[in-house]
Amino acid sequence: MTLENFKYRTNPLFLRNQFNDKLDNFGIPIIPKPNFSQDELNNLRLLGFNRVKQDQGLHGDRMVHFFLYDYNFEKIWKDPEPFIESLRSYRGVLTPDFSMYTEMPYALQLYNTFCNQWCGAYMAQQSLRVVPTVNWGTKGSFDFCFSGIEKGSIVAVSTYMFHEHGNHADQKELFLNGYRELLKRIEPEYVICYSEPFPEMEGNLIYIDYEMSSWRHMNDDIKPAKYIKHIHSMLTETSICDIITKIGYICKGGGSAFGGDWKPKKPNDEKFLGKPNTTKEWIKKTKKGGYTIIMKYGKDGRAEWERHLTDHDIPKYHSNPHDHHIDWSNGHPNPQSPINYWDGNIPEFKNYYKTEGVEKKMKFKDMPDDPSYNPDDYKFETLGEFKFYLERGWNVGFEYNGEYYGIEGHNNSFYIWIYDEDTIAEGLTIDETLDFKFDGVKLRDLILDATIVERLCT
Repeated sequence: MTLENFKYRTNPLFLRNQFNDKLDNFGIPIIPKPNFSQDELNNLRLLGFNRVKQDQGLHGDRMVHFFLYDYNFEKIWKDPEPFIESLRSYRGVLTPDFSMYTEMPYALQLYNTFCNQWCGAYMAQQSLRVVPTVNWGTKGSFDFCFSGIEKGSIVAVSTYMFHEHGNHADQKELFLNGYRELLKRIEPEYVICYSEPFPEMEGNLIYIDYEMSSWRHMNDDIKPAKYIKHIHSMLTETSICDIITKIGYICKGGGSAFGGDWKPKKPNDEKFLGKPNTTKEWIKKTKKGGYTIIMKYGKDGRAEWERHLTDHDIPKYHSNPHDHHIDWSNGHPNPQSPINYWDGNIPEFKNYYKTEGVEKKMKFKDMPDDPSYNPDDYKFETLGEFKFYLERGWNVGFEYNGEYYGIEGHNNSFYIWIYDEDTIAEGLTIDETLDFKFDGVKLRDLILDATIVERLCT
């Protein structure tokens, strides 16, 4: 055995065995209970680990948090020593929050729990005041997700991914099941809650408004929520906690990696759910009139196919009709690239229903309400949303300076056309598409204010 191999296999950062005298049954290091005064917990605000280098201790009255995508802090697991001195400038540090998504196998959830607690134990060994961040998945994770935390300790949780957001239903029961177990097993002195607490949460809560803790408000002299003794006091006597609620975003949390169950957010979203084994037909309104859409639903009531009886004024790329397969593999409807029928061989959409266990062909169509065209429903709120939309292969039509344009792309090859005319650009990358100029103005600079004529999915 060479000296180099010996050094490698005995390296503490390889073995992770520095805390053999302070381990639980899983070999997870125990983080010593931190001590904070009441004044230090009043009006508490946090700072993301990804802002520490830039901040350089300027906001040392904050605690550092890791409610970020994992890639933002994997380096502190690989080698924590270089970050200790910069973290020492702050009031305290929450432990890393490596993901505990329910889709992960328990082995990976256990490993991530070890990573979180090992980093916390290491930072505490360097005399930092460390607050354990607690995350969990389904009930099976309760065997290990609370490991390494002393009874009566202060802990931190995040409710962000568990709240209803976008097209995703809340995952409140999943969160509350783990939260109640946390209260029973740890009996925490305080719970730092990053993002709005659920009304059912008991215990001594410190509500952290994640927007007020963001970099956008680093120097704002605004007091976030004060210490709350029981969330019910927050709801009935708001003067106690002086709550400020803002709209904002953080990057990740717990629960499902795909968010909660998908649900319709806008009227146009409702088309993706229907009566099992049926079709649904209606006129999709656009600023230029409209066209017929037929949805085909599977046995679970989810749309499987969406048929457009139009060529979107670009017969070079769309047949009339053409179909889009609806992919639900990620938990939400994702229309795929168009399937064209240039040869005229168009498959039939059939309706079936069951009577006493026998499938029969239906003789009617389930006609939904036909909402009028509303350009506000079609608008893109951010450039990121528009880019995401295009990268999914969905087509969009918009009006600019009295002209109607369409954009679509597949496999990172995008084309732009003028309605009722030919293409004006093709073979573009996504960045070339965003930089394409319309009357001298880049698409990225006009699309949020342009009138959206039509979009496949809102």
